[in-house]
Amino acid sequence: MDFSKHSYNSKSGFSVIEVLVSIFILTLIGFAVYSFQKDVFSLNRIISDGLTAQNEARRALKSMSAEIRTVSPSSLGAYALTQTATSSFTFYSNIDDDSFKERVRYFLDGATLKKGVIKPSGAPLTYNPVSEVISEIVHDVANATSSIFSYYDANYDGVTQPLAEPIDIVAVRLVKITVAIDKDSQTSPGPITLTTQISMRNLKDNL
Repeated sequence: MDFSKHSYNSKSGFSVIEVLVSIFILTLIGFAVYSFQKDVFSLNRIISDGLTAQNEARRALKSMSAEIRTVSPSSLGAYALTQTATSSFTFYSNIDDDSFKERVRYFLDGATLKKGVIKPSGAPLTYNPVSEVISEIVHDVANATSSIFSYYDANYDGVTQPLAEPIDIVAVRLVKITVAIDKDSQTSPGPITLTTQISMRNLKDNL
């Protein structure tokens, strides 16, 4: 009998324990790779969603600024501003370059900033609330504990505190808009805040 050959065969190949350990290690490596890829895809999605939300908010602020800057008395002669609240702002402005002033209302509804527009119609002209056209302009708004709209009088110097409630509408000369955007409050990064301030040129005292 060839004992040397027998000894060699008994040591060749893999034992069951070695196979199980190898499978376990490969499983861990596979899980680690999967988790890494998942995190990368998740991060890319968060960044993409954040950029989309920022662009949406920037477009909205640009449009709002143009409309607010040119506020003026309504087509019926009513004062240019009708409501000044922390989460809503209503005014008159010619936003479509026709011969009438539209009644424009920006307001927060849940986590969505919306815009309502009423065109005057009829004879005599009226602003009928039933004809208001509402659209969504900014989503994922996270201003639950902070004001979207802040109002200032002619004495605003950049650091002046906003007018306190109840606001004297006739005293308002400048509006500051602050919008916080947070696609998912449960994940990083935190809210992204965009702000702008608009001076209403038709209401200036020093014309």
